[in-house]
Formats: sequence, structure tokens, C-alpha cells
Amino acid sequence: MEDFKAIAREVLELEAQELLNAARCIGEEMSEATHLVANLKGKLIVTGVGKSGLIGAKIAATLASTGTSSFFLHPTEALHGDLGMIGKEDAVLAISYSGESEELIKILPHIKRFNIPLIGMARTKESSLGRYSDIFIPLHVKKEACPLDAAPTSSTTLTLALGDALAVCLMKKKDFQKEDFASFHPGGSLGKRLFVKVQDLMLKENLPIVQKETKLKDAILKMSEGRLGNVLITDKNNVLLAVLSDGDLRRALMRDDFSMDASAYEYASKNPKRLEDETLLASDALAFIEKHKIQLLAITDNVGMLKGVLHIHHLVEAGIK
Repeated sequence: MEDFKAIAREVLELEAQELLNAARCIGEEMSEATHLVANLKGKLIVTGVGKSGLIGAKIAATLASTGTSSFFLHPTEALHGDLGMIGKEDAVLAISYSGESEELIKILPHIKRFNIPLIGMARTKESSLGRYSDIFIPLHVKKEACPLDAAPTSSTTLTLALGDALAVCLMKKKDFQKEDFASFHPGGSLGKRLFVKVQDLMLKENLPIVQKETKLKDAILKMSEGRLGNVLITDKNNVLLAVLSDGDLRRALMRDDFSMDASAYEYASKNPKRLEDETLLASDALAFIEKHKIQLLAITDNVGMLKGVLHIHHLVEAGIK
């Protein structure tokens, strides 16, 4: 019976070794490609066929998300009208391990006719793609991980890794920071941490608010209606005085003088934690909530007038971490 664990390990080790071998062969071509792409006024169009095309699409996506304007163009579509998508200020990254993919080679003369800079990725410089290329990045692979040494495995892994290497070089060249990355990924966790503010998530309407003299039994009813596990106690000018939480209520039940007819204010937490800056990042508000071990954070102005609340559940539901 085959030892598939050993086979899987062998594949990973073989491909890892191919990456290490290629790393030792990196030359000035990567520097040249980085400078060319970084100084483009237009876009970097990535193209390729088959497995190389699939890898090319991922490289284009990585470049686009890390500050380099880029998209993938299939050579067949280019031959049938989409070649016009390539502008005079653009450059092309063409990928073909053999360097002889028919559909790809057919568009190269048209690319060169318009003096579009061409970066090529192929096995040898002597290939058709290699000869057309202004900058050539070799794909040095001694053996595919495929047992038949046929299916693109080590070669596609290397191509993808070189695409990542180019993207990282461009990030370094452009001083691309996490704030820049987040701006390209506003829906991701990093984007949310860096851009979503308290004012975007805080509740302003139908808050569970009672007055200082409100009886506890009435405050409990308001707490149930509000579904926040808390009641906000304000004066007649809407200045926050205290917060009655379900924890406060449980502690009140243990008191000998507990009375449902007493004021809610008597059992509430005075001088509750609050924020005066609703433009603060929601991630910072979450850190504040976790530090003080509270569930509800009141948002007020600088004189204590209540503007809204932020509940830890809302932050979690919004994906703030």
C-alpha cells in the first residue's frame, strides 16, 4: 500500500528545493522588472495560457491588491479584440514555461509593434518568448513534482513565487504600508481595524434611557425592552449619570435593603466608562471595552451629554478584532 504521507512530504520537499535552487539564481532581471513596473504610468497586464494563465491571474490579483495597477488578459481574447485594452503607457508580463505557447506567441509581435515593454517568464531565454522579451525572468526547474515529470507542478509553484517576489519588491520600492493595503481591502479584517470608526457602529436611536428618579422595577422593564443588558441613567439634560447593568442588578439582589421601589440610580454604577471621541477607531474602542471588562460603552460629548452607545456584540458582529 502506498504511503501517501511520505509522498506528500516528498512533493513539498522537492518543490521547496526547486524554490531554493531558483533563489540562488536570481539576477538583475528582478531589479530591472521592479524599476520598470514601479515607473509605469499605466498598468501591468499579465498574460498566459493554461496553468500559466491561472498562475498569471493570481499574480495580477496580488499586484493589484498591493498597490500596482494590474489585470489579467487571456491571449485568445487579446487576439479577438481585447488587445486594445493594452495602452501605450502599459507593460506586459507574459508567462509560458515552454516559452512556445501558440496563443501567447501570436500576440507578441503586436505588443512589440506598439513598443510595449515586455517582461517574459519562461524556461529559457532561447525560447520564442525569451527572444521577444525586454526583461527575461528564467524559470529554473530541474524536475516537476509530478511522478511523470509532465504536469506543471514545481514550475507553476516557482512562477507563483516569482510573482510574489516581484509584488514584494514593488511594495518595498513604493514604501507600501499596512494602511495602503487596508485601503485596497476595506472589507477585510485589517481594513476594518484601520478604517471603521465608533460613529459607524454606535447605536443612537431607541436607547434604553431612564431618569435618575426612575424606580428599579421600571428600569428593569426598560432594560428588557432595550435588549442591551444595560440601562442608561441621565438627567433632564441628557447628561449621563450612571449605567445599570445586569451585573449591577444581580449584586443589588444580594443587598439586605434591596427594593424594587428604590431608584435605579441607587444600584447603578456611577461615573461609567465612556468615550468622548466618536471618530476613534472601532478597534481602539474594542480594546478599551476589553481592558475595562465592560459590555456597553457610552459615547458622550465633552460635557457628558449622551450621544450613543457601543456594545461589544456589535463590534464582534462587524468583524472588529
